[in-house]
Amino acid sequence: MSQSNRKPGQPHTASLDPFKRAVSVCMRAISGDGELEIAFAKDKPALAGHRARLPDLTKRPTANELSVTRGIGDSMALRRACHDNAVHSRLAPEGKQARAVFDAVEQARVEAIGARAMTGVADNLALMLEDKYSKANLGAVVEQADAPIEEAIALVVREKLTGRVTPQSGERLVDLWRDWIEDKAGADIERLAGDLEDQTAFARTVRDMLVSMEMAEELGDEEETQDSEDNEDPPEGEDQSDEGDDQDQGSEDSQSDDSEASEEDQEAGESESTDASSDDLSDEDVDDAETPGEAKRPDLPYTSLPPDFDYKVFTTAFDETIGAEDLCDEEELERLRAFLDKQLANLQGVVGRLANRLQRRLMAQQNRSWDFDLEEGYLDTARLMRVVIDPMQPLSFKQERDTNFRDTVVTLLLDNSGSMRGRPITVAATCADILARTLERCGVSVEILGFTTRAWKGGQAREKWLKDSKPANPGRLNDLRHIIYKSADAPWRRARRNLGLMMREGLLKENIDGEALLWAHNRLIGRREQRRILMMISDGAPVDDSTLSVNPGNYLERHLRGVIEMIETRSPVELIAIGIGHDVTRYYRRAVTIVDAEELAGAMTEQLASLFEEETGQGDRRGGAAMRRAG
Repeated sequence: MSQSNRKPGQPHTASLDPFKRAVSVCMRAISGDGELEIAFAKDKPALAGHRARLPDLTKRPTANELSVTRGIGDSMALRRACHDNAVHSRLAPEGKQARAVFDAVEQARVEAIGARAMTGVADNLALMLEDKYSKANLGAVVEQADAPIEEAIALVVREKLTGRVTPQSGERLVDLWRDWIEDKAGADIERLAGDLEDQTAFARTVRDMLVSMEMAEELGDEEETQDSEDNEDPPEGEDQSDEGDDQDQGSEDSQSDDSEASEEDQEAGESESTDASSDDLSDEDVDDAETPGEAKRPDLPYTSLPPDFDYKVFTTAFDETIGAEDLCDEEELERLRAFLDKQLANLQGVVGRLANRLQRRLMAQQNRSWDFDLEEGYLDTARLMRVVIDPMQPLSFKQERDTNFRDTVVTLLLDNSGSMRGRPITVAATCADILARTLERCGVSVEILGFTTRAWKGGQAREKWLKDSKPANPGRLNDLRHIIYKSADAPWRRARRNLGLMMREGLLKENIDGEALLWAHNRLIGRREQRRILMMISDGAPVDDSTLSVNPGNYLERHLRGVIEMIETRSPVELIAIGIGHDVTRYYRRAVTIVDAEELAGAMTEQLASLFEEETGQGDRRGGAAMRRAG
């Protein structure tokens, strides 16, 4: 679709409708599923049964963005046409690393079938892969330990199956692993081309390949799995395994690489029809082992980090910590707050019920205790009999004691990155709003903070770095923006409208989680309350394109792990985390991961309630998700 034909002032949705219809028709044709429903939304791309969700386009999409969208659509359609979920589940390994390789190679297989049959599809997939590895910043890795092996194997397999070269953004990743892969499993990879059309034979060859790569212990007992599958085949679209979701935990903030997205209008970009269709896609039903257009970032245990690792900041001159009311005028805040309330009128009822349940549980723990035989206070009617018997006895009064429960402060730290745009940020804002009001009723102080950056791709810090002749290893290279939506001492009624700021177009940019967590922690340390709780709500690993382009690819993640380790082992602050579609349990000791933003209200209330539980001997809560306070 040519962008040069667009007339000035022509509506965004009208100009993109023909393109969306064309993509939808192509996906139905390639998949062979005439009933396939395609939606465009700001949520993560996903395929579930007869429903597919593609990333929404920016207001003025580039030719490359259009091709990437086509590539994601082609990838999903090919998976729908060429992938049998029952076969995949039956033959999938049990171990996490082996399963990640197995899933990635299967995705390479289905895409190779389409690439070999249709040149246009091959071109679209090539551009999608180039975009995928570019956003994951895997071109900056310098050691094997930092390079996900499953992605490298998938790229090598794609080369063998399609004859096409590796995308430029993935070359460095493949170079780090190629010699090892070809030495260990080169013969097995050569056999894969002959089994391309037979998923069962292909999967068995991949299992042989995993044995050659010394992952045999992760394969599990295939025969036992076969018997169980013969007895009961899973319904179409059922999730393959719990561990299969790990492949979907890639860079959730991949939207941050297009600077035009920051200028997109929130109200125009989120139509009710798109939300309605895309919200039906639960990640529990997603049957794509690899989300098209996303690459998994390295997952390194903190214990493997060098002891002398040093996190640097190029300059703090352009950082800011600012109140929400200072970022826009009062009239706009009122408008944004009204927009937030309108968007989530239905959700407020659900969150309100959960908050009331939390309040009842908290109030029930505030067991009243009294001091008796006092000279002032409430009249103790139970002791009036003494006065009747002996009129010379003085009246007895009682007074309720203050409880230690009230001496608590909770900080809610919200990820304000671009990948939270749309439903996740509106749900997070509403949950924070209602929970702050609930905890305030219970006498608990609440602080609501947000973190993002002032600009895409570095801002003034990067400009200064360029003027200084690009010194090597500059460290963090962007302008931080830390936002105070509600301070702990401010009453809820005064800060309520500030949360509407999250709906402002252009606010959500990139996320540097480690420094934000340290900032929120230091604010808590200065509080007078005896008990301090910090809850992090995020949907992805820390990503800042400017910083990662001139430092090791896991630079920000390593710093985040260091900050978490410091807080969890050496600080009185109790730290918990909730990940939206992103596995935060690999970072935090006390954490829970949810697959959909709609679950955030329940997760927040349950985790807060579990922290306030006085009976530490109670069993784990439903689903094993609840966490108890560490002794």
